[in-house]
Order: sequence, then C-alpha cells, then structure tokens
Amino acid sequence: MVSTPLWHNLTNLDVYEPAEDSFLLLDALESDIDQIKRSKPSLCLEIGSGSGVVITALAASIGSSATAYIATDINPQACQATSKTAHLNNVNVECVQTDLVDGLFPRLTGQVDVLLFNPPYVVTSSEEVNQSWIAASWAGGANGTEVLDRLLPSIPHLLAKDGVFYLVVIKENKPEEIVNKLLDYGLSSAETVVSRTVRCEQLSVLRFTN
Repeated sequence: MVSTPLWHNLTNLDVYEPAEDSFLLLDALESDIDQIKRSKPSLCLEIGSGSGVVITALAASIGSSATAYIATDINPQACQATSKTAHLNNVNVECVQTDLVDGLFPRLTGQVDVLLFNPPYVVTSSEEVNQSWIAASWAGGANGTEVLDRLLPSIPHLLAKDGVFYLVVIKENKPEEIVNKLLDYGLSSAETVVSRTVRCEQLSVLRFTN
C-alpha cells in the first residue's frame, strides 16, 4: 500500500495543496509499488515536491532500503512544507531549493532509480509561467508544457539503468508528443499507468523506463 501521508498545515504558506493530480500520482505508485520494491531503488527524486505528500508517501512505503529520498522545488516555502511533511511522517527527505534539477548535475547523473514529476501543466499564457510561487505550481504556458519541455532532455541523463520516471499530464499537454520526445531521447518504454477525468480535466500518469 501507498498510503496518503499526513501533511503539514499549508494555511500560511504559498504552496500548492494536495489535489486530484497529487492523489492520482499516489495511485500510480500504489499500483506499481511491488515492482518498485523488487527493483531495490537506491535514490528516489521528486521534482517540484510542493507539499511533499508524494515523495513522503514513497519514502514511507519503501523505507530505509533506499539510500536517499530527495525533493526539489523552486519555491522556498514548498521546501519548508516538504521537510515538515516528511518529519511529520517520520521519514527523511532532503529538499533542495532549485529550478527543476539545476545544480544536481553531474552528481546525480545516472543515479536516479525512481523519478517523479507533477509539473505545472495548465495551459496558460507564457507570461503566467513563474509569475509567483503559487502560479509556478500550475501555470504551464503554451500547451501546458513550457516548464516540462525544459526538463525532458535531462531525463535520460538523470535516470539509472532501468530507472523509472512517473509524469502527470493532461490531454491538452499532447501526451503522445511527450512520449515520442522521450523515446527519441533514448528511453526504452512508455505506458499509461492510470487515468481519471476530474472536472472535465483528463488526467493521466505516464511511466517511462530507461
């Protein structure tokens, strides 16, 4: 089981609250958790951790068999929330304030066994991207993929051999194009783990394998 963890009170923080997309990603991890455990991951990384519920849930499910759980977020308040959520659930997560994975290369090149990203995917104007901490958590610009597109070329370099990448997308992001890009970059496979329609928004979690 991948249980939804308790999360730190976010009332006074400019941080994205756990919502349907967060819970869908947890569902995807739950469906794969036995497979993930069998792979004996050493390093798990979540990009844009927000409240910290996803990386905390993964850490609680896998436990100390993994060497490190790392999260990144450009929002310092999200890093604070992630650290507090992890502490609240008695797991160790190191949160690094950075833009996507800036500063993690070359140290993590080829080291990440499980990579998670629930990106800013809402289709907006380009001007809305990164306007404020909270807007940065959802404003995705054209096609909702302006932030994601900056990350995609780095994915094959981050992942360890047989490492897996879980990505939240909506239909407007053109998932088939994302799949084709990552396969062209060298990943070996891609499939949809789980999908759900919420308030007319078709959400999916894609799983890529290196």
